[in-house]
Order: sequence, then structure tokens, then C-alpha cells
Amino acid sequence: MSPATRGETGVIWESRMVGIIAVALTVFGIAAVYSASGIWAVENGQRGGVFASRQFVGALVGIVALRVASRMDYRFWREHAWAVLAAVVVLLIIPVLPFTQSISPEANGARRWVSLGPVTLQPSEFAKFAIVVWVAMLASKKGNTIRSFKKGLLPFIVVLAPVAGLILLEPDLSTASLSVLLAAIIVFSAGARIGHFLLISVFAVPLLWHEIAGAQYRVQRIFSFLGQGNELADAGWQIKQSLIGIGAGGFFGVGFGQGLQKLGYLPYAYSDFIFSTIGEEWGFMGATLTILLYAFFIVLGFRIARTAPDRFGMLLAAGLTSRCRPDVTDRSYCDTSRRCDTIAGPHDRTAASVLVVWAIQPHRFAGRYRSPH
Repeated sequence: MSPATRGETGVIWESRMVGIIAVALTVFGIAAVYSASGIWAVENGQRGGVFASRQFVGALVGIVALRVASRMDYRFWREHAWAVLAAVVVLLIIPVLPFTQSISPEANGARRWVSLGPVTLQPSEFAKFAIVVWVAMLASKKGNTIRSFKKGLLPFIVVLAPVAGLILLEPDLSTASLSVLLAAIIVFSAGARIGHFLLISVFAVPLLWHEIAGAQYRVQRIFSFLGQGNELADAGWQIKQSLIGIGAGGFFGVGFGQGLQKLGYLPYAYSDFIFSTIGEEWGFMGATLTILLYAFFIVLGFRIARTAPDRFGMLLAAGLTSRCRPDVTDRSYCDTSRRCDTIAGPHDRTAASVLVVWAIQPHRFAGRYRSPH
């Protein structure tokens, strides 16, 4: 068997494994949301499966997007990267405008959602994808020029700083930071100098601290993370209840649907603290298996990036895989160390995101196209 054939076979194997993991996590995610939200929904006058139904609809949307994206050459995104970024910027402007309250109402002190008829969107989530596509496109075109600060790194800063600023105005510090981090990962993977990142951090770190110090709840979360917060305070209470749930699960869990922390003790048990619910009902084994599946998915994503037929495909795959990683760590990390800096929707978007990412990755074209270089 030739090296090329072995490489294509490896990519096909990795592609299938990524698909199997994506489907498994999607099904498990729907079940977990149903278990965590059923009683709460009934007590609040809704159907017991309302949140799980929304999760299921999100999965169906992900499957449709998967089918569409899997039949497209991923180079389509390179040709339309500017248009995708521009469309997202328009969506990000809507929550910032004072006269758009009717379609972008305030919730929990922030305006992060846009209602367009029957569809409700979170523009910052689309921004992550648009940033990955745009940065991968520009970085692939620059080649070795990316090692220059003026011609390499500065154009990324000029374009992405306003985008991150719009997200910050919602306000949504965590998503703005993650968007910048995604761009940095792709640019660094493309060959940018680490010294330039250190130079940028000299200005970025004080700005980040200014944003944290400007909101008391963010400062409280940091103190809570450091173990110096008041357990009766909002952040400390949620952390304590989350850890109680995880600890109560033991090795094998208390059983599906049998968790107690979701009964009013743990806020947002079906979204922000879904990992705590999984830990309580499925135990150490279930929580570990969930993390390992996500970890395997991420590893396979980076392996696919290595076998991409061109530079853009490699950077796109690396960026999309990195795009999934914050969703994974956010669910487990916030359940064990802090309250999430998000306004979570009624369902977890991670499963649908995994399905879309699997479809867009350039593995389907690795054996069909060959880079001329």
C-alpha cells in the first residue's frame, strides 16, 4: 500500500470516528438535558421535555447543516470569508443599537440574543465561526509574511479588534476573550512569532483586568475561584452546590433522572451546570467518559488538520477544532470552579456545534484534491 493510500485511509478512519463521537455526544446530550430540566420545567408550568425538545431541534439543525456542509468544498469558505465576517458584524451591531430592543431585549443585564421572526440567534456564537474562517483565509495567504508584525500580525488586530469590541459591548467578556484566543491559535499555527504575542499581551492584559475590575460580579468570581469568596455569595454558593452534586455521584452515579441538586439547589442545571448533573447521575465513570470522548474528538480534529491538502484546510481544521474546545472546558470548568460568565440558552449548543464542525472539516476532500506545493 502506497503512503498516499495509507494517508487517505487514515483520514477516512479518523473522519468516521469523529462522526461516531459526534452522534454519541449529541444523543447523550439530549438525554442529559431532559433529565436535568424535566422537573424544573413542570414546576414552571411547561412541558417536562420542553428543553430537551429544543435540544433535539438544535441537533436536527446541526444534522441538516452537516449534510449541506459535507457536500461543499471547504475552499468555498476561503472565497467567501470576507462576506461571512461582514454578515456577522451586522448581526453584532444589532444588540448594540438602542432602538433594537424589540428584537434584541435585555436579559440578565446583557443583550446577546437577536430574534428574527421564529429564529433566535446569538451573534457572538456565529462570530467565533466567522473569525476562524476569516483568520484561516488571511493567514494562509500571507505565508511567511505572517512572521512580520506590520504586514503579518497588525492587519489581524486592525480587523478583529472592532469585532471583539462589539461582543464586549453586549457585554460578553468571556466570548470576546475566546474569540481573540481562537484567532491567536490560528495565527500562531500559521507561524507568527511568539515574541509578537508577548508584545501584544503587554497591552492586552491591563485591558482585560480593567474589564474584570469594572464589574463586581467578575471580581467575586475570581475570589471564589481562588477559594477566598463568601460561600453564601452567589458565585460561592453555586460552586459549592455544583461540587456537592459531583461528589454525590460517587463512582457510578445515583442513576439517570435521580439527581437531587437539580431540584432547586443548583441554578441552570440543564445548561450552565449540566456537567454537574452528569457527574451526579452518571458518576465518575460517566463524567470521565464524557470528557474522554470530547478529548478524542479534539485529538482527531487536529490529526485531520495535519493531513489537510493545503494550508487553508490545515488552519481551518485547527481553528474549528479549537472552536469546540472552549465549549467543552467551559461546561466542566464552570461546574467545578466558577459561575459561567454567560447567559445560557435553554439548551446546550455544543452537540449541534460538534456536528457542524465535523462536516466542515477538510477531511472529506483530502483524498480528492492535492496541494500543488
